[in-house]
Amino acid sequence: MSAASTSPVIERGTATSRIAAIAVAVIIALLAIAPQFLSAGAVDRMTALFIYVILAAMWNALAGFGGLVSVGQQVFFGLGAYFAIRLADAGLNPFASLFVSAIIVGLVSVPLSLFMLRLRNGEFAIGMWVIAALTHLLVNLDRLVQGETGTSLISLNAYDAGTRRMTIYWLALASMTALLAMLFGLLRGSTGAAIRAIRDNENAAASVGVRVTGTKRLLFVLAAFGIGIAGALWLATSITFQPKTYFNVQWTAYMIFMVLVGGIGTFEGAILGALVFFLIETWFGGTGVWYLIGLGATAVLFSLFLPRGLWGTVEERFGLRLLPVGYRVRLPGNPAAAADDGTAPSPRQTTQHQEKA
Repeated sequence: MSAASTSPVIERGTATSRIAAIAVAVIIALLAIAPQFLSAGAVDRMTALFIYVILAAMWNALAGFGGLVSVGQQVFFGLGAYFAIRLADAGLNPFASLFVSAIIVGLVSVPLSLFMLRLRNGEFAIGMWVIAALTHLLVNLDRLVQGETGTSLISLNAYDAGTRRMTIYWLALASMTALLAMLFGLLRGSTGAAIRAIRDNENAAASVGVRVTGTKRLLFVLAAFGIGIAGALWLATSITFQPKTYFNVQWTAYMIFMVLVGGIGTFEGAILGALVFFLIETWFGGTGVWYLIGLGATAVLFSLFLPRGLWGTVEERFGLRLLPVGYRVRLPGNPAAAADDGTAPSPRQTTQHQEKA
C-alpha cells in the first residue's frame, strides 16, 4: 500500500463549497438589483435583515470563534447611532456620517479593550454590560440628545423617501457583504487559527507563540466596528434616536438568539440564525409580549435539544460545509478521501478540526 493511501488527507474546500461560493456571489448580485422590483416595505424589511446578519456575525465572531461571551455589545450599537447623530449635526453628509461613526466606534473600542480583555469569562460578560449602562447614562447628558427624549437624524430629510430608502438598502447590503468577506478571510488565515486556539485553551496557545492579547484585541475591535455600522444603519432606517432604545440589552439578546439558533462557532450558522430571527419577527413581531415569550421559549428549546444550533447540527451529522473556515482531516480508510467531491463522510471516518463552539 502506498504512503499516499495511508496518510491522512487535509482538506479545506470541496466541490460543494466552491459551488456555494458561486451561489453566494449570484445571490448578492440579485440582492443588489432587488430594490428595482420590491415594494417600499419589502426594501425596508430586507435592510433590517442585512443589519441582523451583521449583528449575528459579529457576536458569533467574538463569542463563537473567540470565546469572548459578552452581554454588553449594545454599547457599540448605541454608539454607532450616537456618533452618526453627532457628526451629521456637525455638518457631515448623513450617509458619510454612518461609516465615519463606525470608524470612531472602532477607535473607541481600542482603549476599552486594554482593560476589558483583562477580564475572564463571566467577568468579561458582565463588565461589558456595565460599560453599556454607563455609556447610556453619559449619552443622556448630551444636550443634543435631550436625555431619553432623543433626537433625529434630520439631515436625511433632505433626500426624498425613495432615494433615501434605496441608498440605505445598498449601504446595508455593501456593509454586510464587506464585513462577512473580511471576517471570512480573517478566520481562514493564520489569525483565524490563532483565534480558535485561544478560545480552546488560552495558555496552550500562548505557549506555542500565539499573540493572545493582540489577537483578542483585533477580534474585539472588529466586532465593535461591525456592530457600530449596524447601529448607524438602523438609525438611518428609523431616523429617530432614543438612547434607551439603542443601548437596550435586547440588541445583545437578539444577537445571542440568532447565533444559538443558527449554530454558534459556525460561519454559516450566524447567517442562518439571522434569517430565522427575521422570519419570526416578520410573522409574529406584531403579537406583542407573546413574540418575546416565543423567542425565549425557542432559545430554551434549542439549548436543550439542538445545542449546536441548526447549522451546527447539519454540519455534525452530514459533514456539509458550504463556507468552511477550518480544516478537515480525512483518516485512512475513508473511501471518499481520494475524491474532492463534497460528499459527507460518516462521523466515524472523519475527524474535523473546525469552527466548533
